[in-house]
Amino acid sequence: MSANEPRGAARRREPIFKAPAVVVVLIIVLLAIHAALSSAPDAIQDRVIRDFAFIPGRLTIAIWPERLADLLGRVKSDPAALEQAQAIRELHVLSGGPKPWTLLTYAFLHGSWTHVLLNTIWLVAFGPPIARRFGSLRFLLFMAVTAIASALAQWASATMDFSPLIGASGADSGLMGAATRFMFQPGAPLSAFGSIDRPEIESIRPVSLRGVFLERRALIFLGVWLGTNFIFGAGAQALGLSDMPVAWVAHLGGFCAGLVLFPLFDARFRPPPDTRHGR
Repeated sequence: MSANEPRGAARRREPIFKAPAVVVVLIIVLLAIHAALSSAPDAIQDRVIRDFAFIPGRLTIAIWPERLADLLGRVKSDPAALEQAQAIRELHVLSGGPKPWTLLTYAFLHGSWTHVLLNTIWLVAFGPPIARRFGSLRFLLFMAVTAIASALAQWASATMDFSPLIGASGADSGLMGAATRFMFQPGAPLSAFGSIDRPEIESIRPVSLRGVFLERRALIFLGVWLGTNFIFGAGAQALGLSDMPVAWVAHLGGFCAGLVLFPLFDARFRPPPDTRHGR
């Protein structure tokens, strides 16, 4: 850095995709858990899924036990009810109570290496700017809250579904929702990617929720995100992209939670330092 170069200019040249330590650690944890689980015996894998994946129907039965009685009463006449009853037995849904921790722990489990790697790619893409803006503790709390919101959205859409929900994609969607509140502002990374004169991520003034729907670039992002989520989520099986249903409602729930709850986690706005006269 030359003597005439403003102090802090070197920091402005720091790549936007350089991940803070909290993001790197979270990625390592996700990969390590999947590596350990995928190498474990089938019996252990099944036990982990039963105890730590989120099963919407288990929560429903815990809240409304009469729903179970109604289901069992339809077993002989309704094939769908019979299939649900079989899932209840296979997953031991009635043992161990509602297991409320699964509203969060499901996000640490993945069904395949492709699944976990895809989620870590999204975490690398959207995690760093959010972590730099929120700080490590608020970032982790935000990820937890959006993961829980994602699970609850899936539960609300299918209260008697006994398919285990796993994966960090709901929390990743929360990161995308949060990014929409500031990443399209003038001078922000997505509006001027690669510019060495961009302000620090912490200094970009967030836009209001109403303002998101008035910003053309943000609207384009929302449209693309909703379209791709629907095509590759709701239509994944029909298009032959996945053998299992994709919890696209959970993604939508996480995204909306990140978009709406962003101000609760955002650090107080810090204007960029005045670099005139070497200050």
